[in-house]
Amino acid sequence: MKAEERWQARFRAPRMTLPTWARQAPNRAIYRCDASGTWEIYAWDRTTGATRQVTDQPAGTTEYAAIDPTGQWIYWFRGIDGDELGMWMRQPFRGGPDEVVAPGVEIGQPGGLAVSATGVAVISLAHGGYFATYQIRPGEQPRALYEHSEAAWVTDMTLDGELVALNHTENGDFRHPALRVVRQDGQVVGELSDPGKAVRGLSFSPVLGDRRLLALHERRRRSEPLVWDPVTDERREIWLKDSGELSAEWYADGRALLIRREERARTYLHRYDLAGGGLTPIDTPHGVIEEARPRPGGQVEYSWSSGSRPPVIRSTTGQLVMQGGPSAPPSVPVEDIDVEGEGGRIHALVSRPEHGSGPHPAVFLLHRGPWSHDDDSFSPEAAAWVDAGFAVVRVNYRGSTGYGAAWRDALHGEVGHIELSDAAAVRQHLVTRGIIDPDRTALTGRLWGGFLTLLGLGTQPELWAAGIANMPIGCCVTAYEDATEGLRALYRAVFGGSPTEQPERYAASSPITYVDRIKQPVLILASETEKVITTRQLEKYIAKLSEHGREHDVYMYESGRRSLVVGERIAQLSAQLEFARKHI
Repeated sequence: MKAEERWQARFRAPRMTLPTWARQAPNRAIYRCDASGTWEIYAWDRTTGATRQVTDQPAGTTEYAAIDPTGQWIYWFRGIDGDELGMWMRQPFRGGPDEVVAPGVEIGQPGGLAVSATGVAVISLAHGGYFATYQIRPGEQPRALYEHSEAAWVTDMTLDGELVALNHTENGDFRHPALRVVRQDGQVVGELSDPGKAVRGLSFSPVLGDRRLLALHERRRRSEPLVWDPVTDERREIWLKDSGELSAEWYADGRALLIRREERARTYLHRYDLAGGGLTPIDTPHGVIEEARPRPGGQVEYSWSSGSRPPVIRSTTGQLVMQGGPSAPPSVPVEDIDVEGEGGRIHALVSRPEHGSGPHPAVFLLHRGPWSHDDDSFSPEAAAWVDAGFAVVRVNYRGSTGYGAAWRDALHGEVGHIELSDAAAVRQHLVTRGIIDPDRTALTGRLWGGFLTLLGLGTQPELWAAGIANMPIGCCVTAYEDATEGLRALYRAVFGGSPTEQPERYAASSPITYVDRIKQPVLILASETEKVITTRQLEKYIAKLSEHGREHDVYMYESGRRSLVVGERIAQLSAQLEFARKHI
């Protein structure tokens, strides 16, 4: 198979998420898959093995989906024109017409959904300058359960529908939300907050009548599980001596927790018995577990991949649970790099071409920003660059998750410059080791990574040979003006306020400020239909490029910024590879 055929085959190989089953009907499940050419929701009857496609949207369906505890209804979010703005829908598990979950509620940006075994649902939306959570009872009009100008979202509801868990940021700190539990009438039952540290709700116990809530706290400067009874305020913190960030899932009987530990871009699983506090490691392959969930009976199903091996859905029994189709061609393993930077030790992942000793032309593939990170999972995009002869460098710069709260929260004040300082330190290390060619190294990324690409070309023009930015932020002030409420909350968190409150910070971090310093060519990819990150701010940036005579190409596409259409993702990467071959 030729290089181009191989990388395109990786995108076309069907991918699927870990099936989510109904709590009281575990043989009914849903999952997302791109076998049709777009990411859509599927229903799976595990008793008969029958599957069917639930959604069919031209631009694909986002990850916002759920199955109710009884297995009767499938809930999903329908974006308008493939965008994040839209409405919640539902459909019978066995098929039938779609229904609007909250008729009369204006469209918005999704903030979560929870469904009880009684049919009561709770949804969160950001719209009209505020964040709202609505209670929906069968046959009744939606009722506002919570409203606020600061970000808030529903996390879960007890099986009987009596208690609802909400995360909120009434203190104005989007990075460190508080956790509140309310009754169906909105009466507050309990609250967990820790100023300067996040408390995030996960899920209530899967046992009917059990009101214990599983949450994550950061009292020891990393994410750790906490079991909380909001009525009695009884709390139990789950501490592990092993390093890394922790998350958790309930076992079906509510007597144990599945602990998911993330350390240095890999994942490890443990079983924690609540009665005796015993901790048992679960044997899984070396790599990344995107999701893991205990089945009734005690076995665990999980979705796994590594930088060199494509994703699979496995069980701790050793069985392959499900596969959407033929597997993707493998790629090369990643190499861990540790570099001392001005803010501490930086962890980066490097993928090198199989042939040639270097120095290689290289791309710094910058991830999508705060509250995310790069890991050792399978990436068709990274593999395509390697097949084209490039070394791929992925930097978990300050602001990335997975390395403790202090590393994540280090992103403040000089936004953008902090991340690029870490990228520059990794670049110098790899140049010194002879791994990458300093004259043939480019910046590239989507969303926040695209923003960093444009900023880096203007503030570090001597370091980069070219830049490729997909759906970037070119003008921070205009981006804030046009953003949804949820995105504005993110901007206020990292910049320390709005553009009116922090004008100097927004100007200092805005790529448009440094257009006149750019020396190298740039390719900008953008969606014509995007409503969350609008093109108005990019149009200003592109106009400045033209005004200063800077070399640039623009690729416009119709699908939303998430690019849920496989063919569109291939077309975009083809344009990027062509640009890189021309200029690098």
